[in-house]
Formats: sequence, C-alpha cells, structure tokens
Amino acid sequence: MIKADLHVHTRYSIDSIMTNDQLIKACLKKGIDCIAVADHGTTRGARELSQLNPPLKIIICEEVLTPYGEVMGMFLKENIPDKISLPETLKLIRQQDGLVCIPHPFDRVRPSAFRNLAMLESIADDIDIIEVFNSRSLTPGIEKKARDFAARHNKVISAGTDAHSTLEIGYAHVTMRDFTTKEDFLASLAEAQLYGKKSSPLIHIISTSARLWKKKVV
Repeated sequence: MIKADLHVHTRYSIDSIMTNDQLIKACLKKGIDCIAVADHGTTRGARELSQLNPPLKIIICEEVLTPYGEVMGMFLKENIPDKISLPETLKLIRQQDGLVCIPHPFDRVRPSAFRNLAMLESIADDIDIIEVFNSRSLTPGIEKKARDFAARHNKVISAGTDAHSTLEIGYAHVTMRDFTTKEDFLASLAEAQLYGKKSSPLIHIISTSARLWKKKVV
C-alpha cells in the first residue's frame, strides 16, 4: 500500500515558491509515497520532478482554468492552455489519454472553484474523479456536497492537501494499492481509504505572499 497526496503545487504555480527538492524532502519526511503535481496552467513542475527520478511516484497533472472553474487533467504529457472553453479543455485532456478530475468543487471562497452545479451535471459523463476533500477548502459542507455528487454519478473520489508549501504536506492523503498504469490507478483509487485534516486558514498568507512577490519580480 502507498500513501498518495493527489493535489500539490510547486514553484511553477503563481502562488507557490516550493522547490522540487523541498517538496521531495517534505514528502519523504511525512511518509508520502506518491504525489499528483497539479500546477496552475502548466505541467512543467511535474515533468521536471518526474525527470529527477525521485524516490516517490509522480503523477503529471495540471489545474486548467476554464470559464466555469478549474479542471485537473491527470496523467498528462504536455501543457493545456488556460482560459479556453470547458469542452476544449476536456477534449485536450482526453487527447493526451488523461483523466479528468474536478478539484475542490463547490468551494464558495476561492473564485477558481467549479461551483455551477448545472454545468457540472452536464459534463458528469466526462468526469473520472471528484476531489471530495481538500485541506485548503474552508466552505462548510462542501465535502458532503462533493461526495453526494460523486455517489449520484458513480465517480471515484480523491483527497489532497492542495499544498503550496512544505508545511501542508501530510495533511491529507489516500491509502491505496500501488499502481503502474492510469487504469490501474483508477481501480486502486476506487478502493482507497481517504484521510484528511484542514490546513490553518493562515496558510493562505503564504500563497498570497508568493503571488504578490512574483508579480512584483515580473
């Protein structure tokens, strides 16, 4: 069995300054064996990490911003552009033989969350995974709402820290059978045990500071 954090970020996200070395060390310290690296608008961080051949499994992902909210493509090979239509985003993920995950759905605090239930219902057949626990989500009751949606549409569920800093690693994970292929991952995740606790709301200061610093540097 392995412990997987299925939502983390690196310095290639606008709101993170966490380096590859820092992320790897934090995962090893916290006993995390697998991470889904889902930077905003790029797969570069995940691909770089994978090329380092670290002592943990790397799933190359990307959080793609659509007009309705973020969609996570998993098991990708290259970037998908931000701010394209939702159908085009889903199409490009499938063209890479990737999986479609909806991260932190229904979160009322963050503007990037997918909150339009009618639109989510309309693409249910195209969704593989629903993230039902996100350590950074502060909106009360959204975990139940996400689980209800997943159960209604018979979708696999996941959990992740959404870590933008080393402090957050270990706050959430899934315990699952090891896997080798995308299909094996999905089957293993369907049987996984989810664990999670919330990050402090103050953790958002780190990502806000990173965003402001990067904008100032640019």
